[in-house]
Amino acid sequence: MTIGTLARAAGVSVETVRYYERRELLEQPERGDGYRRYSEADVERLKFVRRAKELGFTLAEIKDLLVSAECRSASGILAAARVKLGEVEERIVALGSLRDRLDGLVRTCERDDEDCVGLEVAG
Repeated sequence: MTIGTLARAAGVSVETVRYYERRELLEQPERGDGYRRYSEADVERLKFVRRAKELGFTLAEIKDLLVSAECRSASGILAAARVKLGEVEERIVALGSLRDRLDGLVRTCERDDEDCVGLEVAG
């Protein structure tokens, strides 16, 4: 299949395909009849990358995940998922703290408190 067909089948843009090739997440096939021809395996690889991105993995992390996926090793993916889950939980805690501080600022400003303009929020 051509690059355009590949991109549509995987739900990404042609530029995304080229970018992933430059980042070595997808091999660039040799030109046969003047066009690069991609396979169904390339579609599945791109879908894997897209799903991993949706789960919050970076491209560098996805490169490692692809190695585990190619080896059919769940242990590598499990370890990466546990690390990512820990990072997400830390961000949830940090966002909860930020939410509380912003809520305090809103309450301060609603009282027309002078502290509002200085972004002073009682702990």
